[in-house]
Amino acid sequence: MLGVARDADAKAIRDAFRTLALKYHPDRNKEPDAEARFKEIAEAYAVLSDPKKRADYDAGGFAGLSGMSSEDLFGGINFDDLLRGSGFDFGHFDFGGGGLFDGFFGRRRRGPAPGRDIELDIVVPLSRVISGGEETIDVPRPARCGACEGSGAKQGTQQRECATCKGSGSEVKQRSEGGVSIRHISTCAACSGRGRTIDEPCPECAGSGSVQKQERLTVKVPIGVDDATVLRIPGHGMPSEAQGGPPGDLRVTVFSTPDPRFKRAGADLWRAEHISIPEAVLGTQREVPTLDGNVEVRIPAGSEPDSVLRLRGKGLPRFGGGGHGDLLVRLLLDIPSQFTAEERKLYQRLLELQAKPGGA
Repeated sequence: MLGVARDADAKAIRDAFRTLALKYHPDRNKEPDAEARFKEIAEAYAVLSDPKKRADYDAGGFAGLSGMSSEDLFGGINFDDLLRGSGFDFGHFDFGGGGLFDGFFGRRRRGPAPGRDIELDIVVPLSRVISGGEETIDVPRPARCGACEGSGAKQGTQQRECATCKGSGSEVKQRSEGGVSIRHISTCAACSGRGRTIDEPCPECAGSGSVQKQERLTVKVPIGVDDATVLRIPGHGMPSEAQGGPPGDLRVTVFSTPDPRFKRAGADLWRAEHISIPEAVLGTQREVPTLDGNVEVRIPAGSEPDSVLRLRGKGLPRFGGGGHGDLLVRLLLDIPSQFTAEERKLYQRLLELQAKPGGA
């Protein structure tokens, strides 16, 4: 899975993992099978990086690892340290204990459930993709009501235990059928499962305990960031509905602003350049815009329609490092639909020359 030799050392295994993890991270790669591939890559690293697991695998394949829990497989591996310094701000992705890997590999989160994630899109110009840097965003999210300190009860009053469910948040109904006792547990309708009721709601938050606020945050945009990359900012999502639960995360999806000069394809840029029939036949020079100014491009004689000229290194920085992409110039042949009298004569003369033996 990592594509390394059987006798590969620890550095070769680690480098292979970093390369493939960057390629298939599901926040970067939107292919349908990216998440599954990413999981397989992490599992392969967990086996190959541990001498005992590797020996068990060499001896019996995956059967030699049967019965191993996710904690057994991934325990002791700090993915955050493995991937740090790769040119990508992995602090936004929460690779360490908890977060992304917990969801993939079935680790259980201890304590109350977290709040839901907040998702939003930002659009950045190509100049930000080139240089990276910070973008300021305003995030609407609930915050604890200051007037009632999150209780939902009017100042000077308190919540009280729900008389219907006695604070459990659930209603239990029991009946017997044919000597079998059946219990039906449902959410308490009187308190909506909260276990507490409010006689006088807080006027500031209408009893919800939270108010909507705009939170201003700074997002670090990595150099060369791909379109649809998701930056994860832990702890800035929705508050947890469970008592004492942590908030969810903020997931910011980054897109680049369309540029009228180019069409983006990852780190490469495409540009359509229109040329006339004489220019295609005889060749010409053309000034073409790039990200760092105009350059002279030679269009060779005899260029075919839809030919592509490659300007190496004139594209965007590659996400995660590795140089720059290219600027690809597609030649579009303009065939005139109207002619002057002189142009018609010239085309007619060319047609006659081509019709003669030995003509073009």
